[in-house]
Amino acid sequence: MVKVLFVCLGNICRSPMAEAIFLHKLAERGLTHEFDVDSAGTGNWHEGETPDPRTIKTLAEHGMKWFSHARQFNTTDFDEFDYILAMDSSNYSDLMRWPGCEPDKVRLLLDCIPDSARSDVPDPYSGGLGGFEQVFKMLDESCEFLLNEIVQEQR
Repeated sequence: MVKVLFVCLGNICRSPMAEAIFLHKLAERGLTHEFDVDSAGTGNWHEGETPDPRTIKTLAEHGMKWFSHARQFNTTDFDEFDYILAMDSSNYSDLMRWPGCEPDKVRLLLDCIPDSARSDVPDPYSGGLGGFEQVFKMLDESCEFLLNEIVQEQR
């Protein structure tokens, strides 16, 4: 079982969207039973909440559903997950300073895309629905590369 965790700041926009996209890709390939996928935030402001309504709307427009409620990242996640993907350099830095950090497991999600001109998935929280669509496209592409990479490594 391969365990993948997506991490953003509050766990209501980017990371639950990445989780839903990744789970959708797994289902399309018939690989759901081989993976455990979750999302978390470095902050605790939204613990227990559903994703932002704009996240839910954007996912629905692409035929996808959300699956989790917001939770804060915790030290045991380093032991629990094989891949920990940060949405931006600030989240990455927070994770790298987290007590018990396992640096080999943590990376920026956009680093999965070869020759990517960007390293950060922008936080769409303060903007409109268009920002969520832009983030969806970035996450969709990066999740495809991530899944291909993991499948290659597992062979």
